[in-house]
Amino acid sequence: MVAYVVIPGIDGSDERHWQSRWEKRWGASAVRIAPASWSRPELPDWVAAVQTAYETASRRERQVALVAHSLGCWAAAQWLARARPDGVVAFLVAPPDPRGAAFPRQAASTFLDLSARPLPCPSVLVASDDDPYCDPKTATSFARDWQAQHHPMENRGHINAASGLGDWPAGLELLRRLVGR
Repeated sequence: MVAYVVIPGIDGSDERHWQSRWEKRWGASAVRIAPASWSRPELPDWVAAVQTAYETASRRERQVALVAHSLGCWAAAQWLARARPDGVVAFLVAPPDPRGAAFPRQAASTFLDLSARPLPCPSVLVASDDDPYCDPKTATSFARDWQAQHHPMENRGHINAASGLGDWPAGLELLRRLVGR
């Protein structure tokens, strides 16, 4: 079995978001991070929240899947670089470009100077070709630098609730394959 650490972006994911739908489906096998700085993200707070959620999840199961969206991808990557845990996989969806013009200003104070470095675990990066927060070339470079399998999508924006994915079965299949590696 697998435990899931759900790592949303700014303000968390609403009930229509694929992350929230998956979390509901997983029930007690899922743990959502709970940073104090949801709306004005502070990287140390978010990384600590990932650590806390991981500790809870890893007590339940030996294998843990990080399921990150948007700014949560950066929190996951930073935590992975520090913790270097065993038995973890990372499913990273729509990471924003910290150097991009649309990067959320409320996160700029501590997330701005980040760069992608090889992750210490199997990982997948999913990005849309029309994401307003990250252009396709940059998403490809993040995948390369994180050494993540890259899965581009067409016309899905920021791959959030507004993207109309519903339960996003294709995403669940990508995650299932990653967990089964």
